[in-house]
Amino acid sequence: MRLDKLLSHSGFGSRKEVKQLLKKKLVTLNGHQVKDGKINVSETTDQISVDGQPVSYQAYFYYLLHKPKGVISATEDTSHRTVVDLLSKEDYRPDIFPVGRLDKDTTGLLLLTNDGDFSHNLLSPKKHVSKCYAATINGIVTAADCQNFAEGATISGGDICQPALLEVLSVNQEKQTSDIKVTITEGKYHQVKRMFESVGKQVTELHRETMGRLTLDPSLAPGQYRELTEAELMLLGLERAN
Repeated sequence: MRLDKLLSHSGFGSRKEVKQLLKKKLVTLNGHQVKDGKINVSETTDQISVDGQPVSYQAYFYYLLHKPKGVISATEDTSHRTVVDLLSKEDYRPDIFPVGRLDKDTTGLLLLTNDGDFSHNLLSPKKHVSKCYAATINGIVTAADCQNFAEGATISGGDICQPALLEVLSVNQEKQTSDIKVTITEGKYHQVKRMFESVGKQVTELHRETMGRLTLDPSLAPGQYRELTEAELMLLGLERAN
């Protein structure tokens, strides 16, 4: 890998900013000052320092975010704050993106990464990775609704969903609302909301609790995030590759 690319990927700024570090003779390679960012280096064997600070190269990053309301699942937007904007300056990288999406008003578990293969494996319909949501519904959810979801609901546009598990946690007859959990294995646009619309009901609160075997860390407040642990990566079928 080129030296300037490695330094940029390691959080030392843009290529232009890295060029200035090299020009100021702040970069050493195996103990020798270097000014040429185009030289190829080994991410594993070469010893690189910037202003005396050893560079530890990491190829891929995996973050677990508790997505809050009012933030969109995108890398950039001219009108709204994005989930990437929630990252600290130290953790922000231009190649980080959300794995799938949660609607602006939906909260809960969202993964951020720069590993395209990891994201594809979690989102591919062929992988059948489950997502469990807790929701408040405007309307009384019935056994017939549960059966409809189990058989594969037909939603707006004529889309037929894969079978989903719908569980009624409680109902409030006075308010005509229901608290439920629903587990799906795909990710159609506004899928959970459209599924309930297909049975004449409306989702008023939606929160993703799990993705695959991974559960949202209860210690994370809305807007907070942390790196996934090795054990959590293994739950998602990945061993960290740096």
